[in-house]
Amino acid sequence: MINIRAGKANPVMLKNVMVEYYGTPTPLSQLSNINTPDGRTITIQPWEKSILPEIEKGILNANLGFNPMNNGESVIINVPPLTEERRIELVKLAKAETENAKVSIRNARKDANNDIKKSNCSEDIQKNAEIDIQELTDNYIKKVDSIFASKEKDILTV
Repeated sequence: MINIRAGKANPVMLKNVMVEYYGTPTPLSQLSNINTPDGRTITIQPWEKSILPEIEKGILNANLGFNPMNNGESVIINVPPLTEERRIELVKLAKAETENAKVSIRNARKDANNDIKKSNCSEDIQKNAEIDIQELTDNYIKKVDSIFASKEKDILTV
């Protein structure tokens, strides 16, 4: 959920941007210095000026909703304020990621319970282990829900 922006410019927003560098997809962070001079602007200073057009292309291909501007020295991104419609869309995206995390946790619980059943332990030990696993599952699901609630609040705060 860290990739879901809540409105303020942050270099992490470009974390998954890949740039074609001599024919190889390369993370933007390995080709440049990324800064946020203020809450609405991200500047990208590449190590090589010749890759500026490729950086622009990579940002556009990442579908982040940004319009990069190349000034010949660096790429500048003005982060637009989030519209109400976009905020609702981001909350839905965060909710989907939350559900995926919960499914992963439950799958881990299922695998652990299956391993316990296959073991040669007594029924009491198996039952206690299953109870412990369920407690861990519940705790992690609560953490995921808490992270989602915090992110939802950040996104919806104007």
